[in-house]
Amino acid sequence: MSTPKRKKWLPLLCMSALLAGTIAGCSGSNEATDGSEGANAASNTENVYKEKYDPEVTITTVWGVDPELKFKNGESIENNVATKWAKEKFGINIKSLWSITDTNGAFGTKLRLSMSSGQEMPEVVTIGTADSTIAQDLIDSGMYAEVGPLFDKYASESWKQAMAQDPNVWNQYSRDGKKMGIPVLDYAYNHDYILWIRQDWLDKLNLKAPKTIAELETVMDAFKNKNPDGLAPDKVVPLSIGFKTSMNTWMGDPSWIFGAYGTLPQQWNLNAEGKLEYGSVNPAMKEGLGKLKEWLDKGYIPSEAALWDENKTSEPAVAGTAGIIPGPYWMSGWPLIDTAKNVPGAKWAPIELPAGPDGTVMRHGTQFTNGVTLISTKMKHPEAFFTYQNYLFDNFANPQPGSELDNGLFAGYDYELDASGKMVANDQISGGYVNSVRYLLVRDGARIPDSQMKSLLNLADGSEPKTRLEKDVAVNYGKDTPAAAKVLLAQEDKSFKNMFTGPATETMKSKMDYLNKIENQTFNEIIYGKQPIDAFDTFVSTWNAGGGEQITNEVNEWYNSVK
Repeated sequence: MSTPKRKKWLPLLCMSALLAGTIAGCSGSNEATDGSEGANAASNTENVYKEKYDPEVTITTVWGVDPELKFKNGESIENNVATKWAKEKFGINIKSLWSITDTNGAFGTKLRLSMSSGQEMPEVVTIGTADSTIAQDLIDSGMYAEVGPLFDKYASESWKQAMAQDPNVWNQYSRDGKKMGIPVLDYAYNHDYILWIRQDWLDKLNLKAPKTIAELETVMDAFKNKNPDGLAPDKVVPLSIGFKTSMNTWMGDPSWIFGAYGTLPQQWNLNAEGKLEYGSVNPAMKEGLGKLKEWLDKGYIPSEAALWDENKTSEPAVAGTAGIIPGPYWMSGWPLIDTAKNVPGAKWAPIELPAGPDGTVMRHGTQFTNGVTLISTKMKHPEAFFTYQNYLFDNFANPQPGSELDNGLFAGYDYELDASGKMVANDQISGGYVNSVRYLLVRDGARIPDSQMKSLLNLADGSEPKTRLEKDVAVNYGKDTPAAAKVLLAQEDKSFKNMFTGPATETMKSKMDYLNKIENQTFNEIIYGKQPIDAFDTFVSTWNAGGGEQITNEVNEWYNSVK
């Protein structure tokens, strides 16, 4: 997934965590041990869980640094306010083996090189979904430990409850029933999408928000050919979508168009027989491809949609020349807040996804995890990682109003208060906002999947902001964000997650690149009229014969083993 270039405060739109005060009781706190725990079950009687270590312990790690991440006060990823906090709070030294600016997959590449060349590997490493292949390779290398027993023994109740919201998060990082990596939890619905529509255009045209695909076509035609801002038809993008990266992405996403006919492309869906099928070969794809070709011919979607990635789809929306764009509920804060700067009076409104001819609505659902943390078999004090992370789940993920950390993690970095004690906007923080949560061992710190949406619904229902996240929304998010969250949840049952979350199957490893290539080529050629719609049927036959049928069998073997 592409990462947008956001404003200083924007990472909190989909990355801010809730912060809390006093530490809750941790599982295993100050227990004596029988000497059997440790990352590799080695007998080490010193491995006793503590809330603070004396003498200090060291945790080695490595960093892939987001090029957008800021530093202040002369700090670096190796030495900063968070590493000092870990040392003072827990007696834990965070030692960096290396760091790299993570552009073009540099972090995953260096990790792989370190593994293959026999370099010292980190005791704790967090790997995002963009580097999922190297995460799986590290699990299979034998260098990283089974974490299930450690999690059961040392994780706090709040962390365990957060993980229990979707037990499937463990599947991708398990081998033969053993949990080999700790999933990094994400907020529920964070990248589910709705439609954002130019409400001012609707009002001027005396139109209502479309509820069906047919009504959507009427609106798109009016936006293009009767544009209320006086734009020439060739200057209007009625529906800003792009599929350079994927037919199933997070902004400018076209997958809901196929969803209106009964499938979601490029993910594994549960069919009527209770088996997993690859959505891109479902017959409903044919109707969706035909509809996209029709819309391209009529100028309803960008003529270069096949070359547009997620960020590109936002450009006409911000410029004021697009009428509709699919995207997350938080888009009113970024990038759509800037449209009114270019077109005074422009107003975006969140609406539900339109239904297909038989009333069907489907959208891609957000997984509850966005990465994994691995623990080395050589780590002498694996319980120290739980000391660190338990504190974040007990004090950072779901705070009570007025608690110790209710305003933020580090004053002057990710939050600042004015003279009256009220939170100032992130872009007003003295010396600049820093997303210091990214300095932590686990990116995003700690997230409880349902906590963000609960807070947004409280605000949508008119409650005054009280919690850390509610205050953050009120100060930093677009004002339409709570209402958009409510629109999203009005179609909660229309969200469908990718049902295959296991490691790549054997045939996927050798055939999936080829299958993806012929899929993208065929779909683009159908949409652009270079092949007839019946080319879809030929593609399905080729896909099955070229490894797809075997992959489907392997995927269902995995599914039967975990369901």
